[in-house]
Amino acid sequence: MQELAALLLLKLAGKDGSSDEITAVITAAGKEVDAAALETLLKEVGDSDINELLASGMDKLKDVKMGGGGGGGGAGGAGGAAEEAEEEKEEEEEEEMDLGGGMDVR
Repeated sequence: MQELAALLLLKLAGKDGSSDEITAVITAAGKEVDAAALETLLKEVGDSDINELLASGMDKLKDVKMGGGGGGGGAGGAGGAAEEAEEEKEEEEEEEMDLGGGMDVR
């Protein structure tokens, strides 16, 4: 995963994303390069355009079902009271915000 992250950073910086460049990024971060993962990444990605690869991946993800099927209907009758209680809680939270003394001016 770190090899892919390094490749993406290099591509964003306008670099080629060679094995040496990826290794330099990872070692600069204080990590060790997984040679097998790096080799596999470069074989699979090669000189492909990163934007095209990302677009292709997003296209594949659109078919993946995510989330639930929705919930059941809510209980009726007390809707107005519940909304008022929520608003009060939100207001209280805003008032109790602690800024850690960073805004004390004396």
